[in-house]
Amino acid sequence: MKALATLVIAGVMQLGFAHAALAQDDLAKIQSAGVLKIGTEGTYPPFTFHNASGTLEGFDVEIGQEVAKRLKVKAQFVEGKWDGLIAGIDANRYDAVINQVGITEARQKKYDFSEPYIASKAVLIVNDKNSSIKSFDDLKGKKSAHSLTSNYAQIARKYGAEIVPTDGFNQSIDLVVQGRADATINDNLSYLDFKKHKPSAPVKIVATEDNAEKSGVLIRKNNPELKAAIDKALEEIKADGTYERISQKYFGADVSK
Repeated sequence: MKALATLVIAGVMQLGFAHAALAQDDLAKIQSAGVLKIGTEGTYPPFTFHNASGTLEGFDVEIGQEVAKRLKVKAQFVEGKWDGLIAGIDANRYDAVINQVGITEARQKKYDFSEPYIASKAVLIVNDKNSSIKSFDDLKGKKSAHSLTSNYAQIARKYGAEIVPTDGFNQSIDLVVQGRADATINDNLSYLDFKKHKPSAPVKIVATEDNAEKSGVLIRKNNPELKAAIDKALEEIKADGTYERISQKYFGADVSK
């Protein structure tokens, strides 16, 4: 009986060790491998894209590289289409996704996020010469350029604007410049990127919505040590000026504010 009891106890202990190994936090695995694998699109400038020489770069790419550096490992980017990007976490293709992934309740049920590292706000954009629109309330009865199914078109409708349909941000801005639309509502980060490349474009922001869509580093659930390490890395990046340097490079402004 003692021998049987010993075997049972040994078996239970082995199962416990096996469970502990399976439950090992991803941070230990990443540091053991020396690599942080990051899922990203590679087709979404200025966040993640290929430059003229074919090298992957962008705001999110450099943030990912800096996070990996502070975890004392190398960053390895794994590219994929947006539709399957988050699912790549489930398939263990990478350890994290850094690709402007919005922090939503639905996603938080299945995944964990770092603290937000960037936030985008809806801004009201008009022609430089326009003095009649100063707030979202002034959109009533005005023409606002948008892709019909966008969230920004819904905001414009809420304020009583007539929607002028477009294919996206650039066409919406063109219509405002040409005077064929009175305004457009869009993402402040897209606007900053646009103005960085076309600083003389005759458009301006006249109002900003208070609510912001925050993005974070997406990781698998139940990895508190990895989340804490990434949060610490992001905090250091902002504290030592690295974040502002990267931000100025891609947006011409400090987007942490």
